[in-house]
Amino acid sequence: MATHLDLEEQEQLDQLKHFWSQYGNLITWVVILVLGAFAALNGYNWWQRDQATKAGAMFDELGKAAQAGDADRAAALFVPLKDRYARTAFAEQGGMAVAKAQFDKGQLDNARGTLAWVAENATEAEYQTLARIRLAGILLDQKKYDEALRQLDSATSKEFEALAADRRGDILMAQGKKDEAKAAYQKAWKDMDPKIDYRRLIEAKLTALGAAPDADKSAGATLGAETAK
Repeated sequence: MATHLDLEEQEQLDQLKHFWSQYGNLITWVVILVLGAFAALNGYNWWQRDQATKAGAMFDELGKAAQAGDADRAAALFVPLKDRYARTAFAEQGGMAVAKAQFDKGQLDNARGTLAWVAENATEAEYQTLARIRLAGILLDQKKYDEALRQLDSATSKEFEALAADRRGDILMAQGKKDEAKAAYQKAWKDMDPKIDYRRLIEAKLTALGAAPDADKSAGATLGAETAK
C-alpha cells in the first residue's frame, strides 16, 4: 500500500513539475504584476493624500496673507504652491485669492499674470472661466479691449455665461459699440437667475441704453389682472 501511494505521489509530483516548468514563469509574472498594481494603487492614494495635506497647509498660509492684504507674501507663497501642486484644487483657489489681493493693491500687471496662470492651468472649467472673466476686467481697465474679448471667447463654463456676457457688454460699450453691447447685456439679463441681485445692475445698463427689459413688468401686469378677477 505504501508503495502504491509513493508511486501515485511521485506521478503527481512529476505532473506538477511539468506544469510548473511550462506555466510557472507566466504565473510568477502575473502574481508580480497583480501585487505591483496593488502596491502602486496604495502608493498613489497615499501620495494623493500627502499632496493634498501639504498643499492645504500652504493654501491656509496663503489665504491668511491674502485676507490680511499682504499681496506680496501671498504671491510668494503661491509660487511653490503652483510649482509643486499645480494639479490640486488648492492651486487654482490660491491663484484667485492672490489675484484679488494684487488687484486690491493696484498691482494690475501682477494680477494679470496670476489670473492668466489660473486660466491656463486650472483643472476645473469653472475656475478657468472665472479667471478669464476677471482677467478681461483688468484688460478693460487697461484699455486692451481686443485682448479682453479674446479672453471671454475662451470663457466656456455654462455656470458663468451671464457674467461673461455682461463683461463683454462692458468692453463693447468702452469701444463705442452700443448695439453690440446692448445685445450682450440682453443675453446676460436673460441668462442670469432672476433671484440674483446682480441682475438689477444689468437691467440698469440696459435701461441706460434705452432697452429696459419688460419681462418682469409683463409678469407683474399678468399677476395684477389675475388678482383683479
